Amino acid sequence: MFVWLTGNETTPPALLAFRSSRLFLVSSVSAAVFTDIFLYGIVVPVLPFALTTRIGISPNDVQTWVSILLAVYGAALLAAAPVCGWLADRTESRRMPLLGGLFALAGSTVLLTVGNSIGILVAGRVLQGLSAGVVWVVGLALLVDTVGSAEIGEAMGYVGMAMSLAVLVAPLLGGVVFDKAGYDAVFAMGYGLLGFDVVMRVFMVEKKIARRWVKEEDSQEAEVATEQEADEGSAMRHKDTDGVTSLPHEAESSAEEIKQQDTPPPEPANPNAPGAKSWTKRLPPILLLLSSRRLLASLWGCLIQASLLTSFDSTLPIFVRDTFGWDSTGAGLIFLPIVVPSFLGPVIGWTSDKYANGARWLATIGFVAACPILILLRLVSYDSITQKVLLCALLALLGLTLSMVLVPLMAEITYAVEATAAKRPKGFLGEKGAYAQAYGLFNMAFAGGCLVGPLVGGLINQHYGWGATTLALGCMSIFSAVPTFWWTGSSWRKAMGSKKFVAANEVELARSDI
Repeated sequence: MFVWLTGNETTPPALLAFRSSRLFLVSSVSAAVFTDIFLYGIVVPVLPFALTTRIGISPNDVQTWVSILLAVYGAALLAAAPVCGWLADRTESRRMPLLGGLFALAGSTVLLTVGNSIGILVAGRVLQGLSAGVVWVVGLALLVDTVGSAEIGEAMGYVGMAMSLAVLVAPLLGGVVFDKAGYDAVFAMGYGLLGFDVVMRVFMVEKKIARRWVKEEDSQEAEVATEQEADEGSAMRHKDTDGVTSLPHEAESSAEEIKQQDTPPPEPANPNAPGAKSWTKRLPPILLLLSSRRLLASLWGCLIQASLLTSFDSTLPIFVRDTFGWDSTGAGLIFLPIVVPSFLGPVIGWTSDKYANGARWLATIGFVAACPILILLRLVSYDSITQKVLLCALLALLGLTLSMVLVPLMAEITYAVEATAAKRPKGFLGEKGAYAQAYGLFNMAFAGGCLVGPLVGGLINQHYGWGATTLALGCMSIFSAVPTFWWTGSSWRKAMGSKKFVAANEVELARSDI
């Protein structure tokens, strides 16, 4: 009855070309990411005020509980990501797990809507983290399936832009709607967004599913052409034999010969790919991925970037409330300067794809530049127009540097998987290339950042103040620039850039065949 959900349809789906197009698939993944981040972000400016008015938490304990509610999301995402990656690389369709994650997200939204105790709110945030694990792992793996590694940076840029848009509008709308219409109205926006996301995920058709129908059409056309060639060959033999009619099985043999001639020879094995040791064949692909320093450096950079970003979720609303006397609307608006520069994500991703070692240089520059910006935030300490302008300017620069870190490193994960696969026989990492498991590791890193960031930022801010918090975040950024520069990107001794590296390998293989 629901065979269309699994991609096992017996007839071509309607509007196949559009539903399987790159535009629609990238838009679907971006919409899924937007929905996930939006439902995460609308509670950020609401929690400090809802905890006191709705739950009855003491104002002195608000910072602690805000940090906990933000951190349990990261903990759930951390637990779900590797499992989702392992399952996604073994499922026939990416669409089914995406829909499952959507229903989990809807359930978490219901819990957060009706929650009138800390326990229910924590359960809602945990379920929200589990659903995010599905969306990010499966969604990013679907992007690799759709666009390939040559354009993955640009595609990740659009995902980053969707995430940035959600980070922008979610706290803003959450704060304004909570202030004007109350707690329940905040989540009413989420239900409408969930309905739109359902439509996008149901109607998407993966590239590999679409190729099934294209291959069948091509096979039918090839079969017709083969039969025509066989008939022509039979007619020629009929003329050459002075009126002797060819037997049916002779025509069939001729057609089979033509098919054999048209069949390309099998691809030669890569002479540079060493044979796998017997014991490594039994290792899960995820362990082989973890042996890549290039991948580990990328994951570390993603963890630190997420920590820096989410540390402001637990500190910035409370800081502007205490320093400027702003309400929930102002607490939502203050995230605007951080997010607007991140709309340059597609440009940053294109640069990462286009130029040599884009991930290394862009991410390193981003980490180095973020350090003084974070430390200078300590200069904002009292209520004045000048201080508010300074805060917005520094947050805008910070948003730009963090975008320079995240988008290239997300693309770098794909390059690291391909570099690992290139050292081993074809198919060694699995039929799908272990991309979902790699992005499962990315989600673990990102979740670790979502877990560490609010706790570290919130606790330091509570015990030592705003100045110590910004100093600690600045040190985290500059220290992370070292492994990012040293281990991301291709080897210094190899051709610069992934495209040049592949071309150099092809030339070397051609020479070895001569």
